[in-house]
Amino acid sequence: MRALFWLSTALLAWTQAGYALLLGLLSPRRAPPAGVAAPAFDVSLIVAAYREEAVIAARVANALALDWPRERLQVIVAVDGGAEAGADATAQRARDAGADLVLELPREGKMRAQDAAVAAARGELLAFSDANAMWEPDALRALAAAFADPEVAYACGQVRFADGGGGNQEGLYWRYEMWMRARESELHSVTAGNGAIYAVRRSDYGAADPSMGHDLSLPFRMVKRGRRAVYVPAARASEKMVPTIEGEWRRKRRMMTQAWPIVLHGGLADLRGYPPVYALMVVSHRLLRYASPLLHLLALAASVALGRRRLYAAALAAQAALLAAAAAGGRVRARPLLVARYYVLTTAAIGAGLLDHLRHGTPAGWEPAEGTR
Repeated sequence: MRALFWLSTALLAWTQAGYALLLGLLSPRRAPPAGVAAPAFDVSLIVAAYREEAVIAARVANALALDWPRERLQVIVAVDGGAEAGADATAQRARDAGADLVLELPREGKMRAQDAAVAAARGELLAFSDANAMWEPDALRALAAAFADPEVAYACGQVRFADGGGGNQEGLYWRYEMWMRARESELHSVTAGNGAIYAVRRSDYGAADPSMGHDLSLPFRMVKRGRRAVYVPAARASEKMVPTIEGEWRRKRRMMTQAWPIVLHGGLADLRGYPPVYALMVVSHRLLRYASPLLHLLALAASVALGRRRLYAAALAAQAALLAAAAAGGRVRARPLLVARYYVLTTAAIGAGLLDHLRHGTPAGWEPAEGTR
């Protein structure tokens, strides 16, 4: 039990804090090369949308306002479920806003909508965005500049979340995550991206299982091909945050339902083909992070079993205090309590997502996160 306690506690400390300290020590902190011009790509910017009539016109207008030659930019809106009876006005509003191509598709999920858009795209660089994401005018130029390096196959930008005012602490976590992502990119490659702003060379794009999203699957697959997946903080986008921590729990649970197939069956956990430093990144930042609900339960069980000894009694008290603070955060809007509630619920969401996947599989379809439109 002592070994179980110390092992689980050490692994938790490593994935939550120790790994970041190592990144800070090892990262060369290379500044992006000054004055690197974006290659003269034809770009297809793809927005997969499902019931996005409230935001799609603004998204298309934002895309058309990017600092990129209009004749070299193709804006594609792929409407998942647009061909189904009862579809909303997403497709028509995208056309009215000036999208170059609007695809009205059967309801087969985001990945199949993106695949259909890629098949119709003319660009040699494929950029992807969420329907509710707003890019800064120079975001595409900054993102495309990363591909001046022929080793780069994938690049993601920086997402900033607008606080919905409901106490969600995702912004705090996300700043920490972006700091680690920058260090990973400087060392080798990122271990995950985001759906709001990213791009991939058309020659590197490949259709995948419809339940496995690009955010987690594309970066490691590029690395296994001997390429790089990088983070470009100068390519900035913004999205509205889920207002409440409870809403964030539901969003994370859905996300993890889609992430677990990539971990269990999609090759992420197969360390063969990774350079050693990237293998360490995947284990530290992904596999151990996703194992954290189990590690917490093991540490708790060992603390209970060893609770007659002062050290382990103190550890048990600390774990009980964290849970109590998380419970109190549902009633008292004090920052420390909200952070505790966010940590406990989002950690639990990882385990809940695994149970959902094991019991029901992972559906290809998706719904917009509540409160983000």
